[in-house]
Amino acid sequence: MSQNAQKLDMSVSAEKPLLLFVDDDPIIVDALSIVLQKDFDLITAESRKQVKSLLQDLSIKPSLALVDLGLPPKPHSPEEGFKLIEELMSLNDSFKILVLSGQNENENIHHALTLGAVDFIPKPCDMSLLKSRLDYQMTMLQAEFTEKELVLNETKILGESTALNTLRDLIQQFADTPFPVLIEGESGTGKELVAEELHKSSNRSNQPFLTINCAAFTPELLEAQLFGHTKGAFTGAAAERVGFFEEAGEGTLFLDEIGELPLALQSKLLRVLENGEFYRIGETRARLSKARIVAATNRDLKEEVRIGCFRQDLYHRLCVLTIHVPELKEREHDVLILMEHFRALYAAGNPQFELSDDAKAAIEQYSFPGNIRELRNITIRLSAKYSGKTVSVENLREELESDFNPQANDASNEEEFIAQELNDRNFHLDDKISEWEKKYINHALTKCNGNLSKAARMLGVNRTTLYSRLQRLNIDSNAE
Repeated sequence: MSQNAQKLDMSVSAEKPLLLFVDDDPIIVDALSIVLQKDFDLITAESRKQVKSLLQDLSIKPSLALVDLGLPPKPHSPEEGFKLIEELMSLNDSFKILVLSGQNENENIHHALTLGAVDFIPKPCDMSLLKSRLDYQMTMLQAEFTEKELVLNETKILGESTALNTLRDLIQQFADTPFPVLIEGESGTGKELVAEELHKSSNRSNQPFLTINCAAFTPELLEAQLFGHTKGAFTGAAAERVGFFEEAGEGTLFLDEIGELPLALQSKLLRVLENGEFYRIGETRARLSKARIVAATNRDLKEEVRIGCFRQDLYHRLCVLTIHVPELKEREHDVLILMEHFRALYAAGNPQFELSDDAKAAIEQYSFPGNIRELRNITIRLSAKYSGKTVSVENLREELESDFNPQANDASNEEEFIAQELNDRNFHLDDKISEWEKKYINHALTKCNGNLSKAARMLGVNRTTLYSRLQRLNIDSNAE
């Protein structure tokens, strides 16, 4: 662990919470740090790469972040900031990310919020506004912590849709079997809640339930976390350590983001699944794990197998039992049930907002690309802005993706909507076509984690055509 990280860890137990502050402008960092350090222990970084390194060094992770969109190596593009938001949310679904950026075009604001950010503050910012927004998010974190304590022994999977009832039935069917379960679903759909419910409904419910995010560690650290190590097994191994396979005992070990598991570790996980055997790093004596394995992914593992990024034999071991978690748009009227839950939770003792009838109809038509996570963040913002008030459809539209328009979703109003667009003096058909083209490409790239070949197949074009359009539309083509 670096000296900087050690110092931060030592101060974590004090009254001040950790705040991750990411900006490549040293003047802004210095100026804001003077004010923010009164209330927070700051972790500062200037790039996405540096954030990853810092977080791997910290044994206690922050749950609050203030990030810029324009980061190296492309500070004039928001893409690095978008990727950082996605990475932070993959590490912790409850991460409260506030964007502080001068790249405050509507499209950037809405996309950042859809990815999981809870607030967007344009530069230059008013310090009192920034502090109040940070304080509010700390209140939200405390509310979520309290909720977890209150509902520890109650179900947290809310909804009455056919898709959700099917999900509940599968959880009950698979709960007591000893076989691995693979949970598939888009980001923000609640895969970890499904894993927790599998454990709580099983005959292992009195045993530990442990979670490890396979995307949160370097391969070396991940291996040590999973299997443990002996004293002196590698540099920094000052003492013997028990791994998650041992700590889980006869309980459940939840491997989140299993698609990110390095190939070198996939063979070792396969051995555990086949006969329960594993080795601590630095030992030659085999140990036996009795934990049940539940894994989750938002990737297409069949495709990962096809391109050589995931072992076929491991995939077949993991998918003995598979649960698909439906996207929010597949869950009929559940959006209003979930919003009611979040509205009560995040009112923070203040009067709750109400949705107008038009707003209720509109939010049920919305596609929710960010799923439940996006709905939760929308509810948080509405609670802050419209406490005790009625939210109109116009108010609601300000919180949703920029391509949302409830009028456009209603065939009877389509001609009126088009007429309004054409009456805009700044309307240009080529610009409108390019705008939609760019949105579809960006969404495809996001869903495919930057993989051009996968995105091209999703869009129905060949890879060369997609690359040409990326250049023409000035979309970041530095795919991973």
